[in-house]
This record gives sequence, structure tokens and C-alpha cells, in this order.
Amino acid sequence: MTDEFIDDTERSARIAEYKRAIESIALVAHDPVPHELLAQLLEQPTALVEQWCDELAGVYRQENHGFRLVRVAGGIRYQTADDLAPYVERFLLHDQRARLSGAALETLAIVAYKQPISRAQVAAIRGVDPDGVLRTLQARGYIDEVGRDDGPGQAMLFGTTDSFLEKLGLESVDDLPAIAEFIPGPDVVEALEHGLRVTPEIDITTAGPQQDD
Repeated sequence: MTDEFIDDTERSARIAEYKRAIESIALVAHDPVPHELLAQLLEQPTALVEQWCDELAGVYRQENHGFRLVRVAGGIRYQTADDLAPYVERFLLHDQRARLSGAALETLAIVAYKQPISRAQVAAIRGVDPDGVLRTLQARGYIDEVGRDDGPGQAMLFGTTDSFLEKLGLESVDDLPAIAEFIPGPDVVEALEHGLRVTPEIDITTAGPQQDD
């Protein structure tokens, strides 16, 4: 059934669905979504899609939401309201400033010195399940999956990233300080903690208490 043969109620329902689809696509997109692409996905004229995007943007502004639907680089995307930037900045800086726990620093040192290394090998060295800590380190961008073991099960192997080297000011992992024993001592942990801590340029003391990972 084409749009010419549907009543106003059904037409309104379809438009509401198209708008919800636009919201969903814009929400998951990493880059601005061109109107032409939205038109192809919805199988609707580009002019109508642009109109619906403008209507959505108007609703967000009228209802004073904390986000906006804006036109950027030939497409649309969500971004936070300008007047809420200080709160967003506090949140982002608080995440950067959060210190790694001792367990995370120890695990990071193990990966750095023994890479490529599997979860099971990290667990054997530390004596505890490292899954949570490995996820934290991976989320921070300090380690990543670098391959699979050739042995049975083909376990995932982890190694440090360029971001890790950049934070510590190293050209390669070969520049890591030598340690007599593999489990890092206080000096190594302190060096890691100092190199990986981000010091924000603005005061965020009102952002609330910090928590260790």
C-alpha cells in the first residue's frame, strides 16, 4: 500500500516510526549520518527526511533536553547541549584522572614484560582471576588483543598498545626498565602509576569523590 492510499492516522503512525528510526540510527552512528543515506534506509524522499530531522531537533530544543540533533558536515548527529559542557567536561576528566588500582598496575606490568600473554598465564602469575582487571586495562586503551596462542584452545593473547608507550614516554617495550624478579616491585608500580596518571588542566574538585578501578 502506497502513501497515497493510507488515511491520516496511519500516515502519522508511519511518520512517527520513521522519526524513531532516525533517532536510532543517529544514536549508534560514530559519524554524522547524511540525509541521503537516511532517505535510502527509510525508502523516503530526502526532502521529507530533512524535514523530520528538523522537527526532531525542534522538539529536543523545545523540551530543553540535555542533547541536540544537529547538522554537521553534511549530516546529522547527536551532541550535548552547549550550556551543559562544564558537566560533561567534569565527567570526562574524572574518568581520565581515575587512578589504576594496585592490581591493575601489577597486571599491566605482567602484560608489558611477558607479552604476548594469555589470561590463564596472567592468572598463573598473579594467583587470581584477571578478567575484570584485563577488561579495565583494555577499556583504558593500555592493552589489546594481539593474537591467539598456537596451542590447544587457541587462547587470546594480550599485549600493550601504542597508547601505553605514549603515556610512559617510551619508544618500544624494549625501553622498559629491567627488573630482577618478574612480579613488579614498588618502584616499578610507582613508575607505571606516575606515567599513566592524567593531570587535568582545570579544577574538577566539585566532580565528586574518585574511586579506584
